Amino acid sequence: MRPTVTTCPQARAVSEDSRRRKDSRSPHPAATYRGPRAGTPTGGSVAGGCSQFCPDSCFCRGNSVERKIYISLNKTAPCVRLLNATHQIGCQSSVSGDTGVIHVVEKEEDLQWVLTDGPNPPYVVLLEGALFTRGRFEGFLSPPSTPSGVYSNSYGPEFAHCREIQWNPLGDGLAYEDFSFPIFLLEDENETKVIKQCYHDHNLSPNGSVPTFPLCAMQLFSHMHAVISTVTCMRRSSIQSTFSINPEIVCDPLSDYNVWSLLKPINISGALEPDDRVVVAATRLDSRSFFWNVAPGAESAVASFVTQLAAAEALQKAPDVATLPRNVMFVFFQGETFDYIGSSRMVYDMEKGKFPVQLENIDSFVELGQVALRNSLELWMHTDPMSQKNESVQNQVEALLSTLERSGAGVPAVELRRLNQSQPLPPSSLQRFLRARNISGVVLADHSTVFHNRYYQSIYDTAESINVSYPESQSPEEDLNFVTDTAKALADVATVVGRALYQLAGGTNFSDTIQADPRTVTRLLYGFLVRANNSWFQSILRQDLRSYLGDGPLQHYIAVSSPTNTTYVVQYALANLTGQVVDLTREQCQDPSKVPNENKDLYEYAWVQGPLNSNETDRLPHCVRSTARLARALSPAFELRQWGSTEYSTWTESRWKDIRARIFLIASRELEFITLMVGFGILVFSLVVTYCINAKADVLFIAPREPGAVSY
Repeated sequence: MRPTVTTCPQARAVSEDSRRRKDSRSPHPAATYRGPRAGTPTGGSVAGGCSQFCPDSCFCRGNSVERKIYISLNKTAPCVRLLNATHQIGCQSSVSGDTGVIHVVEKEEDLQWVLTDGPNPPYVVLLEGALFTRGRFEGFLSPPSTPSGVYSNSYGPEFAHCREIQWNPLGDGLAYEDFSFPIFLLEDENETKVIKQCYHDHNLSPNGSVPTFPLCAMQLFSHMHAVISTVTCMRRSSIQSTFSINPEIVCDPLSDYNVWSLLKPINISGALEPDDRVVVAATRLDSRSFFWNVAPGAESAVASFVTQLAAAEALQKAPDVATLPRNVMFVFFQGETFDYIGSSRMVYDMEKGKFPVQLENIDSFVELGQVALRNSLELWMHTDPMSQKNESVQNQVEALLSTLERSGAGVPAVELRRLNQSQPLPPSSLQRFLRARNISGVVLADHSTVFHNRYYQSIYDTAESINVSYPESQSPEEDLNFVTDTAKALADVATVVGRALYQLAGGTNFSDTIQADPRTVTRLLYGFLVRANNSWFQSILRQDLRSYLGDGPLQHYIAVSSPTNTTYVVQYALANLTGQVVDLTREQCQDPSKVPNENKDLYEYAWVQGPLNSNETDRLPHCVRSTARLARALSPAFELRQWGSTEYSTWTESRWKDIRARIFLIASRELEFITLMVGFGILVFSLVVTYCINAKADVLFIAPREPGAVSY
């Protein structure tokens, strides 16, 4: 149970991200700040507080005065500020942090007490998740515009309204609002218990009377450096970089790396011939939530890219892949949540000749959307109505759908369905490609209209939301290899996709032999959604990447520079599932240019840790050769320095100096004033005494005798 903590200058309660409704599974309290900022705590009161409600806690270790005064909350996730060309969204505190008396809100009446009746403002409210809804807010900015989809007047006026279609009707858009106060998620139940114990010990009084001081308070620090918009913050950063020796950068573009590979290797130092045809299989890697770097994305991202990884493995095992008439490119796009950063960059690079595959080489496009929550056995095929006004494209789309239907006919657990009505594509990377060129494409999803995912882009889009669970009696290693029903269902979808890609690439002889491995799917789901630090993930990564694996699930929020954990793990999973183990030493693997018959323009080489030996004491490292590579996923707007672009994504993330939260006991204003006056009086008295002593120093102090003076 993870609460949220917020402070709010006008006593507004704070709610959870996009789709959270009154769900009793995991209530998340939030804290609200009301009234003027509180003063700093007095040392005596706070030190006593630590000993009272945390006498043996690890939070109180150390002998420093600060550790005796404050209890730091070490496992929190803040809401941070993001910006685009026109708006800023997210949260921030004042420069010195926001402080308030803690109040736990468990029902509507508690919140009303904080907003109107509380005698000791400001307040920091620990808000239960059922109350963390958009209805608690008013007077904030409208969600920023997102101009990067395909549907606009320029694409087709009859479909310009498509941007208004509600694919996610339960979403309230709270994650795209701007708050002038901090909001934190508490991720550790023990810390939540400490806060509630402090609250019950000091802020609750019997018979409903006004609580007496000292009171339990909280201080939240999350001041953001960037303001207004990406245009403003990037201009300020640019000026700083130009004229300052030590520039202060205030924001960074959201960026990462796309993962891509080809079924048959190509020379990446050049470009494909115009007649070369490529079938693209695409999906997204990223997700987000209201809180920074808390993006489990089980249904919105993980299920789809796990399915594509399994399909790639199954297709690679076909005996005749090397002789297929057409190539297949697997792409995993980063940053799609923020106006299609990854796909727009790949399209831009293709148009500029900076990518070995050109737009003209694309034969067809198959994208996996949300696929884990199918009703019955249905998997829906979404196509673009505008591009099909071209008769040639319409015929190609019809052939594409027929191929998918034939592939699904051999998998009884999956029923491919066409839409009965003309409607736009759901949010998908295909939209960015259609803006550049009319191609035959399809998006596979578990929904025909609105999302089945109730927790889209939410902290609750976890393994449980897609029914991934394990028997309690099993060990972590047994969980890793336990094939869940969800894994079986996704493996069936991967089989359909693998067979369809095989046929689209021109294969005819071995379609029925292509079969996705449910054990691969279950291992991937376990690693991405439950425990990244497992034996299989360890075996497929380089030794220097071990630190990327934590004991919990990976988060899928896009970074601002380096590849994220997800990007690296997906790249190496793709390499191990589709590549080959080659007989090279470590030195040869790291520098294959010195090895005859090995070509780094055709392949990527990675020296991975490998599985444990029979004694389970040492690993058996080996060299993996594959076509899995990374490609930059930075919006072209920043390459072109067009920070106000309406063509490309302009999302940036503000920088900050310090993000932390802590609790302490706070004294009454009267005691604080008395303490100040006593301190001031002592200061004045000490100055007077010092002056008097200095004035009478010749009388009070005897001068030392000169050296060598002797008296008889």
